[in-house]
Amino acid sequence: MKSYRSERDIQGIKESCRIVAEVLNELEAFIKPGINTSEVCKRAESIILKNNGRPAFKGYSIPGLPPYPTAICASVNSCIVHGIPREDQYLQEGDIIGIDVGVEKNGYYGDAARTYPVGKIETKTESLLKITKIALQKGIEQAKAGNRVGNISEAIGSYVKQNGYFVADNLTGHGVGKELHEKPIIPNDGKRNSGMYLSEGMTLAIEPMVNCGTNKVIENGWEFFVADNSLSAHFEHTILLTEDKPLILTQ
Repeated sequence: MKSYRSERDIQGIKESCRIVAEVLNELEAFIKPGINTSEVCKRAESIILKNNGRPAFKGYSIPGLPPYPTAICASVNSCIVHGIPREDQYLQEGDIIGIDVGVEKNGYYGDAARTYPVGKIETKTESLLKITKIALQKGIEQAKAGNRVGNISEAIGSYVKQNGYFVADNLTGHGVGKELHEKPIIPNDGKRNSGMYLSEGMTLAIEPMVNCGTNKVIENGWEFFVADNSLSAHFEHTILLTEDKPLILTQ
């Protein structure tokens, strides 16, 4: 069976994903109480530029909104995704912060996200992060040639609900590669054996966004918040579908 992408394309995507992973790994030790989200953004952007990449989110446009202004998304506590880093937003002990990073290099894209604890967090917050990470892994396990998008969606959504949490409404994963957002759209809840068929060589950004109190969201410009102000976590990997098991490119 012919691969969905050429070997050249795959190598280009892998390089952009490698930079994304480097950013997320380096931020692990950088994020701590007392720094502001703008400082986190500047650190991330410097790593991207050092690797001759371009922050894919900076200047990204969709109809009805001004271009996204910063290099990364930094979403604190009840902000689900697309939080805009600010100099006046300081991290405090017990917070959580979701960092979403997109990189373009030589026309190829990588995309991943990780939610970090800020200092010591409560046990219930640790549980939210753990469940969201496992939900991502459950989704990745279903990303096999011959399966359908709904298999990924059902694996994520059913695990989240079984554990008493909520999938954020209308926020999805997506294809990624020669553009930041490509087909297919990958919902975080759905029915098995529904949606687009998956094939070898596809590169997908799978990204559960999991809320503590409700599935409902409030949209404020670029930023999405949990409607009841409860906590939300976000983990994402770009993966490559192979003839065997899916390969995670952003770890």
